[in-house]
Amino acid sequence: MMSIGEIADKAGLPAKTIRYYEEIGLVAPQRGENGYRAFSQNDLHRLAFLARARALGFSIEDCRTLVALWDDEGRASADVKRVAEAHLSHIDEKIAQLRSMRETLGHLVEACHGDERPDCPILKDLAPE
Repeated sequence: MMSIGEIADKAGLPAKTIRYYEEIGLVAPQRGENGYRAFSQNDLHRLAFLARARALGFSIEDCRTLVALWDDEGRASADVKRVAEAHLSHIDEKIAQLRSMRETLGHLVEACHGDERPDCPILKDLAPE
């Protein structure tokens, strides 16, 4: 069994995050008679799984679904794929938004003379009409 400090080091997560995951039911460590959390090797695997899923940008709710699927040995891989495809679609939407933002801002930066004159297309674009 591991303390929260030990498991935080091994899982690469802050103790505060681990306590939050416990609070929302993603992990349920045992409690010793002294009330301290006691984490098992299984808890470490679950926390490492969550850390990787969060690093890939999955939401907490997606993580909850993925953990439930991971725990379900009778799961269909199609269910896992559906969650990942939905997330991938969300990432693609964000990328498209970022590209559009970059293109717009790039044009504004090019249009700005960047000299001593007060006229600035960037500020003009940002200002409400």
